Amino acid sequence: DPACGPRSATMVSKSDQLLIVVSILEGRHFPKRPKHLLVVEAKFDGEQLATDPVEHTDQPEFATELAWEIDRKALHQHRLQRTPIKLQCFALDPVSSAKETIGYIVLDLRTAQETKQAPKWYQLLSNKYTKFKTEIQIGIALETDTKAPVDSFKAKGAPPRDGKVPASLSGLDPKDIVVVLNEEGGYHQIGPAEYCSDFFIMSVTIAFATQLEQLIPCTMKLPERQPEFFFYYSLLGNDVTNEPFNDLINPNFEPERASVRIRSSIEILHVYLALQSKLQIHLCCGDQSLGSTEVPLTGLLKKGSTEINQRPVTVEGAFILDPPNRAKQKLAPIPVELAPTVGVSVALQREGIDAQSLIELKTQNEHELQHSKKQVLTPIKEKTLTGPKSPSVSPVPPQNPSPPTKDDATGSEAESLQYDKDTKPNPKAVGPSIPASVAQPVPASHASETASGQKIAVPATSHHFCFSIDLRSIHDLEVGFPINCILRYSYPFFGSAAPIMTNPPIEVRKNMEVFLPQSYCAFDFATLPHQLQDTFLRIPLLVELWHKDKMSKDLLLGIARIQLSNVLSSEKTRFLGSSGEQCWRQTYSESVPFIAAQGSNNRIMDLSYTVTLEDYGLVKMREILVSDSSQGLSAVQQKPPSVPPAPCPSEVLTEPRETLEYKAALELEMWKEMQEDIFENQLKQKELAHMQALAEEWKKRDRERESLVKKKVAEYTVLEGKLQKTLIDLEKREQQLVLAESEVQRERKELKLERERNLQELQDSIRRAKEDCVHQVELERLKMRQLEEDKLRLQQQLNDAENKYKILEKEFLQFKDQQSNKPEIRLQSEINLLTLE
Repeated sequence: DPACGPRSATMVSKSDQLLIVVSILEGRHFPKRPKHLLVVEAKFDGEQLATDPVEHTDQPEFATELAWEIDRKALHQHRLQRTPIKLQCFALDPVSSAKETIGYIVLDLRTAQETKQAPKWYQLLSNKYTKFKTEIQIGIALETDTKAPVDSFKAKGAPPRDGKVPASLSGLDPKDIVVVLNEEGGYHQIGPAEYCSDFFIMSVTIAFATQLEQLIPCTMKLPERQPEFFFYYSLLGNDVTNEPFNDLINPNFEPERASVRIRSSIEILHVYLALQSKLQIHLCCGDQSLGSTEVPLTGLLKKGSTEINQRPVTVEGAFILDPPNRAKQKLAPIPVELAPTVGVSVALQREGIDAQSLIELKTQNEHELQHSKKQVLTPIKEKTLTGPKSPSVSPVPPQNPSPPTKDDATGSEAESLQYDKDTKPNPKAVGPSIPASVAQPVPASHASETASGQKIAVPATSHHFCFSIDLRSIHDLEVGFPINCILRYSYPFFGSAAPIMTNPPIEVRKNMEVFLPQSYCAFDFATLPHQLQDTFLRIPLLVELWHKDKMSKDLLLGIARIQLSNVLSSEKTRFLGSSGEQCWRQTYSESVPFIAAQGSNNRIMDLSYTVTLEDYGLVKMREILVSDSSQGLSAVQQKPPSVPPAPCPSEVLTEPRETLEYKAALELEMWKEMQEDIFENQLKQKELAHMQALAEEWKKRDRERESLVKKKVAEYTVLEGKLQKTLIDLEKREQQLVLAESEVQRERKELKLERERNLQELQDSIRRAKEDCVHQVELERLKMRQLEEDKLRLQQQLNDAENKYKILEKEFLQFKDQQSNKPEIRLQSEINLLTLE
């Protein structure tokens, strides 16, 4: 059935425990350093891993895988915060044990997928080898941790917050209370099977949000195009997001409820909620978290309370959103009236207890989480049937001749039929502005009575439309492998947010054209023509191409965009409705490509489709319960015109006012007056609607301006406080500077006096030294003259002695010659010679 399950209920069972695997394979363009080794260290979330050292060659072979254990909640949180994986490359010297940084690489965690991807070459940043374009081949992937324990709680080492396990569960360890998905039964089991005997339904509703613009600092840059904001939370391991919206100042989104079916017991749920005591809700833009809040869950099941046996238990309220880095930035607290808030309701009930009065919020849409074909019935009964921007429109009459559709059993309508017994059994999808509980025909005899009870205002220009979509075939497959595919789409404007899917999956190969089974779907709804045209122009129909594999999870291959406004420009053909009224039909056929959902924008295959729009004209007044005057008009329209009996043949003369011509003319004039009144009422209603739209737009703009002014005033108040503090600091610093300046002047004077005193002492010392030097010089000069005189005298004596020596030497030589000539001397010399012999 293509309509089973709500919009985002295509969750599959996934293991909560994953491994982030970084494969460091090889390098290239490294310089050769024979006496060094290479090592790569990877750091993620404070945990550091490293490869084994390898030789420092031009192409080093690392061939190492590094892995970190993580669960899906933490992974999503890290992706929102853009936590990086940083790889640093080092050169090691084995002799000196020196560690030299070469460069680093930063990996984006968002690129890690559970599907296998080819490794890529990454260039080292801040590379030390500037002459080389050094690169490392790295692969990053997510793998299921098969050895991970079943217990995936963050607080698995902590005891229950209430202290102890109840006496009835004395043999049960709190660590054994885990969530296990039972796909066959369509529920989540909490705790061991022998303790689980009851079924519960847990639901989370995000109803409204205010002051969200306070989460956006003035320095933050949002995407240039209209940014999409949404709320995200995890319910029993299932990731849930609500419908995106674009306006932070006036967030306009349909409240949605996500529900899960639980098999457990009250005691076990009490312990489980004590362990998992908070539900964290994030406001996101793309993959960035702008703020978060925590909803306490401990109030759902109070100790010893039996309230859940009689009625659903709830925790609801407006919770303040805090930016993720408020503590780091040391931001000033925001006033309570300007604080960003989100309205959340968390409910827990036994299965089978009436939940119609569960939530009193103005909820208009449901968003259920389920893993099987079983429906979790959690309808929301609205206290006010018309939303602030959605005028109520009369539904299509039950005897509409349109063919049956594939949308006969959407999840939301199946539930509303089971709970609202008095509701008209219309199998078609109703338009977005039609409450299901007013879609019931009322007999004309009770019209005024019913109208006074409901008082539903219906635009007079609403048309009854039937829109059909036929996804005919897919062909021209471009990928190199066969795919086992289904197509899936959703268009909430037609009245149901539940996805429409083809079934069963079909296999497509190259050079084949395959016709899709169960691909026709029609929607009956009532809306204003300009609203239909505006919606078709703004919002295309996105058809998703999914590959189904029994061995792994479903894979989104591509998305095709169908521009529904094309059917509005096609040729109109006339046909007659079931009551003979004139209707119009427009048909448009085309082939559009499926564009790859990931990676490059490559075409995968083509989709041939046909769309048809049928306009049955204005919604009939007899089908609309507006007011007493309208009911009277409806009764007049339903009453057949009275036709006077034919004149008797015996009557020759008749009154002019009794002739058929006069009566026909009178009826025509009355009909004209009635049509004029209807037209005048329609114009008044249009004028009122336009005035209301202008007033709403004025109020909206006024609220936007007021909100912006409040935000600016708050920012300027904070800035003024900072400036006052800065001014006080500056005054203190100025006083300190004045004191310091006077101290400097005093020290300068003291230094000047000391300098003058030292200078005087120095001059006196110099003068005394000069006088001493002059006196010493005079003394030295006197000594020098005395020495000169002594020198001359001694020189004279020396000359005299030399002359005297020369005379004596001459005399000695003469005496020696005389002695040598004597005979005694010769004899003596001969005696000496003989003695020697």
